[in-house]
Amino acid sequence: MKSVKIQVKGIVQGVGFRPFVYKLASTNNLFGWVNNDDSGVNILLEGKVDSVNNFLEVLQNNPPVLSKIDSIDIKEKEKENFSSFEIYESKTNSNKSTIISPDIAICDDCIEDINDKNNFRYNYALTNCTNCGPRYSIIKTVPYDRKNTSMADFIMCEKCAKEYKNPLNRRYHAQPVSCEVCGPKIALYDNSNNELEKDLEAIKKLAQMINQGHIVALKGMGGFHIVCDATNDEAIKKLRSKKNRPTKPFAVMFKNINQVKENANLTQKEQEIISSKEKPITLVNSKSKLSKEIAPNIDRLGCFLAYTPLHIILFNYLKNPIIATSANLSGEPIVRFKDELIKKLGNVVDYVLDFNRDIVNACDDSVVQVVNDNIQVLRNARGYAPTSLKLEKKLAKNIIALGANQKSTISIAFEDNLILSPHIGDLNSITSLEYFIRTIKTFEDFYDFKADVIVCDKHPSYESTKWAKEQDIELVQIQHHYAHVLSTMAEYSLDEEVLAFSFDGTGFGDDGNIWGGEVFLANKKEYKRINHFKYFKLLGGEKSVKEPKRVALSLLFDIFTLEDVLEIENPTIKAFTKSEIKLMHTIWKKGLNSPLTSSVGRLFDSIASFSGIAQSQSYEGETGLQIEMAYDSSIKEFYAFSFEEDKIDLSECVKQIIEDNNTKLICSKFINMLVEIVIYLSQKYEKLPVILTGGVFQNKTLLELVCKRFDSVNRKYFYTKKIPLNDAGISIGQIYSQTQA
Repeated sequence: MKSVKIQVKGIVQGVGFRPFVYKLASTNNLFGWVNNDDSGVNILLEGKVDSVNNFLEVLQNNPPVLSKIDSIDIKEKEKENFSSFEIYESKTNSNKSTIISPDIAICDDCIEDINDKNNFRYNYALTNCTNCGPRYSIIKTVPYDRKNTSMADFIMCEKCAKEYKNPLNRRYHAQPVSCEVCGPKIALYDNSNNELEKDLEAIKKLAQMINQGHIVALKGMGGFHIVCDATNDEAIKKLRSKKNRPTKPFAVMFKNINQVKENANLTQKEQEIISSKEKPITLVNSKSKLSKEIAPNIDRLGCFLAYTPLHIILFNYLKNPIIATSANLSGEPIVRFKDELIKKLGNVVDYVLDFNRDIVNACDDSVVQVVNDNIQVLRNARGYAPTSLKLEKKLAKNIIALGANQKSTISIAFEDNLILSPHIGDLNSITSLEYFIRTIKTFEDFYDFKADVIVCDKHPSYESTKWAKEQDIELVQIQHHYAHVLSTMAEYSLDEEVLAFSFDGTGFGDDGNIWGGEVFLANKKEYKRINHFKYFKLLGGEKSVKEPKRVALSLLFDIFTLEDVLEIENPTIKAFTKSEIKLMHTIWKKGLNSPLTSSVGRLFDSIASFSGIAQSQSYEGETGLQIEMAYDSSIKEFYAFSFEEDKIDLSECVKQIIEDNNTKLICSKFINMLVEIVIYLSQKYEKLPVILTGGVFQNKTLLELVCKRFDSVNRKYFYTKKIPLNDAGISIGQIYSQTQA
């Protein structure tokens, strides 16, 4: 006989772990108990040695599908002679370290329940079980018990309570479990906040309004969506006009995977991800069968499936797929409350469908793409976040990292846990900053966390930097592009020297210039900038980000005289009047509001201008998507580049672009050139693993071409897959720099 005490840490609460343990113990004829506490799951087992060993083998190799075990600690103890196996009540102690589970899309069993006329949850729009439903978005603190969630005020009816208390039922201790008798209610409102309909009639009415071309708001799991018919050009144009969103693509929600296949060309991997338990927005190649207004000028479509019971029921009454975009003002976080939505977006939507279960923690939809037949997370949110990594050593101090200004996230580290928050957004408004501070408070409350060290960016104007400096806590500042490198090292637990290519749009450099085309030798402790793209001027500063023609013109001024520039036949020159070019040249010459940059993101902008694709852009990364669309894989040539000491000089490249004057040729040769630059520099440090990081490597074509070349010579390389390689991964990198102890 054997008696053991087991402690399991990780994502082990709210995922059906205790009923799983109960069944497994019963199957193996073992006695004892299981409970939750702030640290995880505790198990005491007594029984035959073989039975205990069988239990442990299954626990380690086949745990519940939604769980993520970080550690299992097993200690032998004296036998207490239990005569049964019981599930004990949760305990609270002073060491909160249970990892919060992300929200999970509705499971197939719950879909069956809401579609079954004989089931008491037929058409109940807030159905869930231990295998699906809200977690992060409804929890206030751990342990994950109903009293600690926004379900605390909903008293279970007899039927729900019976399921909740039965360890053999899949709703055993599913904290949001409810039905139409005892659970949250659905209601439809107009944009003056008048209640119109309730329950199923409210959903039917909303579907009718969408089918008729109205723009509506719909409460999701982690916030509201703005919704309209994805085949209705006029409705989408109206939405673009009201939201002041000229060309930025909208995500489209579909009823099922067959409906997605009708509108997009999917690989097997893309189909798996779209249908997965996370159900993220997945960027795929469009067949262009829906409205051309959804994603103007590009061939990508952001697809996702209905992921809540409310969505599933709504689609029973809809004619077409729907646009489902985050309900927020530009640059602000997703809206959680009906009254706030009507106040801010009442002029955009005609109707609002709400339910009275509060969203405690806002959580946007995740966005992913498939690269090299692997998932690459671009926006880390619903389904994936909070994201936890395990550190190899325990920390002596609690650390919080504040990320960047765009695509803000925070990370915390304590003991051997490193946790990345969901996407917060850009910190360009008071509302966004409030949400950023609220997210910090949320994670402090989850874990009774008090930071000993704050890590932030070096940019003096970042709101996160300003906030960090106001705190009376030890402060460490990490260079932006080095933090990008460290985020990749964190995902793969690298602790060695690497050769890193950190390419993005903008970041504060050590010399005060705007970096974005950097090559480093780096490790966890330090970095050395060994190459960078030769600086060029951003004419008009921030204006040049929205007007690629300014970047292209600046590159021409670097090479040609004003007289020669005026004679050039190119779309860039045609985008200006002669007097504008002369004025720009004066600004360029005097350096007025023209900061220096090495940004590869801005180089992409210049290519869009030179090639005639776009002289202005309305959202970040628009030119990159358009250039990628114009890429022709049959074109193998690349533009010339040279080195001026440690600087990558593109003077010859620009001269050749002017001669080519062909969109596909320019775009293809430019991307090919970037590949050649990476390969050329990598060959100089052939013993080092290579890191590819920064938002530029979200360009699927560029990343896949570089990886293909590295694979052909068996070169070891890394890029993040779980953690975004854009600025949303910065906080993880910042914190990883401090994990030496």
